[in-house]
Amino acid sequence: MKERQVSNRRKHSSAVSGLDSRVRVRRAKSRVTDLLVCVGLVAVTWAVFGQTLAHDFVNFDDHLYVYENPLVIRGLSTEGIIGAFTHTHARNWHPLTTISHMLDCQLHGLKAGGHHLTNVILHTISVLLLFLVLKQMTGGLWQSAFVAALFAIHPLHVESVAWIAERKDVLSAVFFMLTLAAYARYARAPSAPRYLLVALLFAFGLMSKPMLVTLPFVLLLLDYWPLNRVAVRRTKSQVRGQWSVVNGLIIEKIPLLIFSAISCVITFVIQKRATGALPPLPLLWRADNAFASYIIYIWKTLWPTRLAVFYPHPNNMVPAWEVVIAIGLLLAMTGAAIVFRGKRPYLFTGWLWYLVMLVPVIGFVQVGEQGHADRYTYLPHIGLFLLAAWSIADVTASHWSTLGIAIATGVVIIITGLAWAAFVQTSYWRNSETLWTHALAVTSENDFAHNNLAYLLADRGELDDAISHFAAAARIRSSKTDRHYNVGSAFIEMNLADALARKGESDEAMVHYEQAIKLEPNYADAYYNRGNVLFAKGRIEEAIADWEKSLLIQPNHADAHTCLGNALLRQGSLKQAIAQYETALVLAPEDPHSRNNIAWVLATSSDGSIRDGAKAIAFAEQAVALSGGREPQFRRTLAAAYAENGRFSEAIAAAQQAAAIANMQGKQRLTNNLAKDLMFYRADRPLRENSPGD
Repeated sequence: MKERQVSNRRKHSSAVSGLDSRVRVRRAKSRVTDLLVCVGLVAVTWAVFGQTLAHDFVNFDDHLYVYENPLVIRGLSTEGIIGAFTHTHARNWHPLTTISHMLDCQLHGLKAGGHHLTNVILHTISVLLLFLVLKQMTGGLWQSAFVAALFAIHPLHVESVAWIAERKDVLSAVFFMLTLAAYARYARAPSAPRYLLVALLFAFGLMSKPMLVTLPFVLLLLDYWPLNRVAVRRTKSQVRGQWSVVNGLIIEKIPLLIFSAISCVITFVIQKRATGALPPLPLLWRADNAFASYIIYIWKTLWPTRLAVFYPHPNNMVPAWEVVIAIGLLLAMTGAAIVFRGKRPYLFTGWLWYLVMLVPVIGFVQVGEQGHADRYTYLPHIGLFLLAAWSIADVTASHWSTLGIAIATGVVIIITGLAWAAFVQTSYWRNSETLWTHALAVTSENDFAHNNLAYLLADRGELDDAISHFAAAARIRSSKTDRHYNVGSAFIEMNLADALARKGESDEAMVHYEQAIKLEPNYADAYYNRGNVLFAKGRIEEAIADWEKSLLIQPNHADAHTCLGNALLRQGSLKQAIAQYETALVLAPEDPHSRNNIAWVLATSSDGSIRDGAKAIAFAEQAVALSGGREPQFRRTLAAAYAENGRFSEAIAAAQQAAAIANMQGKQRLTNNLAKDLMFYRADRPLRENSPGD
């Protein structure tokens, strides 16, 4: 008897051991499969976006976020990190995004490839997290891999990854995925520490991009499927219990909803108080465009062609029949998701994920002038991908023998085709010219693209082409009479005027400055730029009036103070000129021009009570250092300052260096002036002038 018991125990132990062994083998195979999927996802992601490491910055918000942002380009600092939390950045409050840009500048300086590298790494992390989180929540290996692959390489996501200024998209996506992972862990075994982790990661996401305000609603959808925290009830006696569960899940989200509400308030206040904030378009225009955009995004998901960085708003041009059809389709699909939620709960979760996550950016609240934007689909797309992946899995499961191979082949073809389309779309982001040229090729009446391309051409000195594009933008804007467009129209008119002025057509330029001021009477830059043209024409009093008007609107306009100082200097009002330069010094501590100008006055003034050689040297040396020694006029000023202090050998050396640089740069007038200066210095005589000249 005892022998039989021992034998049974041995058999049982052997069976358990065998079962454990099989479990370990399955787990090992699962880990290997997961690893292979992750390697594949990384490979396809980098195959599409690796090219961005050779791309440049673009002249669309990259300057605001990075290369012209003084707070960011200095890299990481205590002052900068505090400033990221206490100040807005490009009319937004997303301190973690700002800090990430600072870190890039710390590591890579202003080499665009380093900034692109961070975007691709963050996107890759999000792709991997999405796969792992979905597999953990659903158990669906290939469905999760398919969703992650679509998320990785869909052409509509190119904008979020290839655009440095959209760092907020890829950074917030990482925190979004981490929040989902933490929530899945919390749902399995709720506890206060686990909930706090969910809340903390969600807060980090909101501090990366406020669009994550809808995440609590996504968590409620996940409660329904795939987490199954809402039990499906079929009897009337159990309905009350079901609603009790739902209410409990809603109450559970209240702290997260409070975070969302705070983020909404902050964003709304910042947008309204921002300088140049645009008045909203009429509500009916916004509503029509919003309903149409939901369907446009679905169509572009299925057929992602003719994608552009900017799509002009249709205003009141959306046909009523399109709006009716869009609303009808949205209602029909929502109804279907509700009706079939029992048998196919992924339809309910996926469809409402898409609808809800787009709400903040669909256009009911208008920010900017775009009708819609590819980047807005970055996270909402996951809902549609869920819906598609599990629908395909259902069809495959029931018809594998007849359709399985065809469906698998189709999936491979879809991913390959989308990856190629995304690769091509990414190539358009290599620089500003290719970006805007492509936008003009695939859109019509795109004044925004004309303006930005013209801005680039003007910077390169191609004034005729720039004027042509500015004029095209102004022509398109002339049909947009709603006050929402006044600020942008004034900006284009001013850009056209600036280009005409640079070409020497100052009279024509004045016409467009007048138009800019008419559209936006409080446009400080228009007054400032017109003042420069008037000053160049010798109309000093009118220039002073424009600069004073500019400063009345924008008192902290450092360049206006410097220019006003130049005009006062020209009039012989030296003390008033110095006062303007000193104000400019405070407002723009890294601008060399005000330092150079005040140094010139202190070194060359005929009024002995004003001259101060020691201060002149200090200011001039600072101006030379800030300019990197490349500006010959600043070296001329330094030479004059040395001469005022009796240091004539140093004055001669500085003047000779300035002359060599000026000659190399083709500045003949300055070269001639320096030759005259050298005659004074060799005779041990300082300069006595009141204008720095050129």
